[in-house]
Amino acid sequence: MLASKFHLNTLKEAPTEAEIASHQLMTRAGMIRKHAGGIYTYMPLGLKIMRKVEAIVREEMNNAGAIELLMPVVQPAELWIESGRWEEYGPELLRIKDRHQRDFVLQPTSEEVITDIARNEIHSYRQLPVNFYHIQTKFRDERRPRFGLMRGREFTMKDAYSFDRDEAGALASYDIMFNAYMRIFKRLGLTFRAVAADTGSIGGSRSHEFQVIAETGEDLIVYNPDSDYAANIELAEAPCLIAKREAPTQALQEVETPNANKCELVAQQLGVGLDKTVKSVVFVTTPEEGPAKVWLLMVRGDHEVNEIKVGKLPAFKNGFRLATEEEILEYFGSEPGYLGPLNTVKPVNIIVDTTVANMSDFICGANKAPYHITGINWGRDLPEPEVADLRNVIAGDPAIGEPGKLAIQRGIEVGHVFFLGDKYSSGLKATFLNENGKPETLQMGCYGIGISRITAAAIEQNHDEKGIIWPIAMAPFEVVICPVGWGKSETIRNEATALYETLKQNNIDVILDDRDARPGVMFSEWELIGVPIRVTIGDRGLKDGVIEVQERSKAEAVKVPVAEVNAYVLSLFENLKNTL
Repeated sequence: MLASKFHLNTLKEAPTEAEIASHQLMTRAGMIRKHAGGIYTYMPLGLKIMRKVEAIVREEMNNAGAIELLMPVVQPAELWIESGRWEEYGPELLRIKDRHQRDFVLQPTSEEVITDIARNEIHSYRQLPVNFYHIQTKFRDERRPRFGLMRGREFTMKDAYSFDRDEAGALASYDIMFNAYMRIFKRLGLTFRAVAADTGSIGGSRSHEFQVIAETGEDLIVYNPDSDYAANIELAEAPCLIAKREAPTQALQEVETPNANKCELVAQQLGVGLDKTVKSVVFVTTPEEGPAKVWLLMVRGDHEVNEIKVGKLPAFKNGFRLATEEEILEYFGSEPGYLGPLNTVKPVNIIVDTTVANMSDFICGANKAPYHITGINWGRDLPEPEVADLRNVIAGDPAIGEPGKLAIQRGIEVGHVFFLGDKYSSGLKATFLNENGKPETLQMGCYGIGISRITAAAIEQNHDEKGIIWPIAMAPFEVVICPVGWGKSETIRNEATALYETLKQNNIDVILDDRDARPGVMFSEWELIGVPIRVTIGDRGLKDGVIEVQERSKAEAVKVPVAEVNAYVLSLFENLKNTL
């Protein structure tokens, strides 16, 4: 490709709303152009990167036995009503009507459509297992689209759906996809972790996220540096930090704590460690039958309640919310900040975190502002509590069941695999006939990769003050040839053109910058775009018998004899590919 024949339009400044590196750099490099919040055109450079990602994903999916099809962007509402997600999915589901006033959706995902296909196409156990996938535009009506492609409304995703005759088969299909995803992200050249995760709105009972490690990531990943353990913080099991509860040593005492409505302020006023305080959070559940119930959940003062874990408690599975201030006053007789398990106005249901269950002589609110109670003990002052894992893990917590201490890092979710079981197939009555001619419900898995999000995540992980540093598998061009003095020197043109033709013949994606730009402008533009290998050919170097070759990730160029430059660039290219 000649640069003069390609569309390049870089910018010196990023738009003011671009908050993170990927949004800023993709806009400046001319890879995306915005039309509305979360809606972009992929310009030629950006689309070229996307197609390279798609090619790797498609190749690994095909190698794993998945079969490609293409499902529609616009889906009939009837399928979503049948699955129960027409109301359940919420405002992110963009609902539209056609000219006949029939309801449709712009697909955010395709479980309903693929299950409809399966129930009409799969009739016998002989057709199983099977895995269908497509790469298609999705739309989710994000309340606050931001960060460019990181959280857009319209995006490109690969989603796949496996169908099996039983759970064992479905879990085998899950493992095949998990391993395929590991190969995909390694081939893309990304630093990532596969982490155990919550299933969220998709549903199902087994789930892993694939997280690209980056400081700007919205997700927190808990991992053990001494093992393979990794989990999203929403799911990571928090250890009990107190092996055995000590016997009481203090009497109950009500103490005045003015303006201390947080555990940190209480600990400071009383001159104790934050780990001697207990934080009280009040939730309300509404059972299918009977009145609403008020719950007091308690974690240590230096910990935070994990609402994903709370939602998995049996009493909370039908939904829950934080109590209102009116409800808190009704049950506790106090404003928030001074709440505790003693002296409530009305009985409340108490659940405590595993660490709190082993605390003694701890401090809680007195249900009377501005007072707290010290010296509280289970068994003596309060009945033995119901115990559950309620908190987020914090860095330094001991690993459970293995040596090591847990660490936390940020990540960007770019892939997710789920074992769904019969969540959709039972609702949509997708069955097959077994060996005895009897109907059984299909077992499903689903597997998503955010194609467009990967491009942004790669930049968040790989950039510097000059611009993007692409892994070679994703780069819009693998090599750029920069002739200094293209319009003035026939020798330079000949050397550049000869190298260009050699690299093309070796199937390297190379671009020759024949625009005759000033060296500083030319170098800055290609550093911004992030091409992995730059070859600079100039009069001064040719007089010395050398051509400069520089990796985008390295600070210094290497001077290579002219006669050896073809072999050197080819060898460098192979080395970069082989490090993936």
